[in-house]
Amino acid sequence: MKKIAIFASGSGSNAENIISFFRTEKTAVVTKVFCNNPKAAVFERCKRLQVDAILFSKEDFFKSDNILNQLKDVADYIVLAGFLLKIPTNIIEAFPNKIINIHPALLPKYGGKGMYGMHVHTAVKENNEQETGITIHFVNENYDEGAIIFQATTKLEPSDSPEDIAQKIHTLEYKHFPKVIESVILQ
Repeated sequence: MKKIAIFASGSGSNAENIISFFRTEKTAVVTKVFCNNPKAAVFERCKRLQVDAILFSKEDFFKSDNILNQLKDVADYIVLAGFLLKIPTNIIEAFPNKIINIHPALLPKYGGKGMYGMHVHTAVKENNEQETGITIHFVNENYDEGAIIFQATTKLEPSDSPEDIAQKIHTLEYKHFPKVIESVILQ
């Protein structure tokens, strides 16, 4: 069985969805959740789900091999689920095409540094897009530029607010992200 480490920075709803999916599918197991935000609700979810979660500092992440060394013991794949930091080169090199991210837009639109969460949904609304969606992609050294694995779209109405758009995106994320992760693992 393959091992997955999840990186999260916020509420952890995608992390919980992934953990729950693999508990029923048995093709992989989430072994640990890594988080850089001491106030993140993902810690509460992990406690309830009985999944080990650790808090790490930017220094550990960017200026040492501490996180990389921990990953070598607990991960065949890394999944970014609402994780806001850029992945350091040492981790990318150790897990080539084994780090999977989800982005709340149809890349290459609305990608890059600073384009996450409501920033994306607000930009989509301001540009009067008729559709948006999710992009699941491999992580490389640049924000949101890794090879695209999967995209799914949703239609937008002129009356949709950024919050409405966010809800449509969450629906796509919950439906597709675990299944796409599994398809990558099974390749």
